[in-house]
Amino acid sequence: MAIENKHGEEFDTIFSRNDSLELSSHHEYDTTHARIFKIIVIGDSNVGKTCLTYRFCGGTFLKNPEATIGVDFRERTLELDGESIKLQIWDTAGQERFRKSMVEHYYRSVHAVIFVYDVTSLSSFESIPEWIQECSRHSVGPLVPRIMVGNKCDLRDRREVPTSAAQCLADSYNFPLFETSAKDPSEKENVDAIFLTLAYRLKSHKPLRLKQPSESNLRQMWNQKEREAATCQC
Repeated sequence: MAIENKHGEEFDTIFSRNDSLELSSHHEYDTTHARIFKIIVIGDSNVGKTCLTYRFCGGTFLKNPEATIGVDFRERTLELDGESIKLQIWDTAGQERFRKSMVEHYYRSVHAVIFVYDVTSLSSFESIPEWIQECSRHSVGPLVPRIMVGNKCDLRDRREVPTSAAQCLADSYNFPLFETSAKDPSEKENVDAIFLTLAYRLKSHKPLRLKQPSESNLRQMWNQKEREAATCQC
C-alpha cells in the first residue's frame, strides 16, 4: 500500500485508468521516440529488490531468485498521457563483494532511485541511511527523485519495522513511502504504483539530458535569461 507522505506533494501517486500498463513486449509502442529514464533499485541483500523489479516488468513473482551479482537490467515501456516512456530498471547487488566493481556504472546518469528494505528485517531498515549516503558520495544530485519501499508486507507475523518508524524516516528525507509485497498477487497494482509515481515525476521534467548542452545552446540559454531579467517588473 502507498503510505501518505505529507511532504511529497511533488510525487503524485494517482494515475489515470486510461494509462497503459501493458508490457512492452505485448504492445506496439513507437519506442524510437520513447523517452528513456534510468532507475536504480538499491538496498541490502535479500530485501526483495529483484522480485520487485520482476513483478513490475514481468507481472509475476520470481520464485527462488539467486543473489544478484553486479547488476541485473530490466526495462518496461509505458504509455502515459499518450507518450511512450521507457523505464530502464537497474537491480543492484546488495553485497559489497558483488557490487564493488560495478558501483560507478550504475550510479552514472541516474534519473531516479528506489531504496528497498525488508519490513521483517530491522537491520535492512537501519541500513537505509547508509544507502542514501552512498548515493550522495557518487554524485546523485538532490533533485533526483527518490522513493522508499518496505517489501514483504505479506509476512505480517514477522514484521520488525513499524509503519510509523518507516514514515518518520521517510519524512526526515522528504521521500514518499510505500509498503508492499512483491510476492502477493493482490499487491501488483501497488508495485506498479511505485514505478508509475517515478514515471510521472520524470515525465514532468522535460527534457532530462544525459549529455551536456552544446556551447551554442548554452549561449542561447544565457541570452534568454538576460532578456527575461531585462523585462522583469519585480
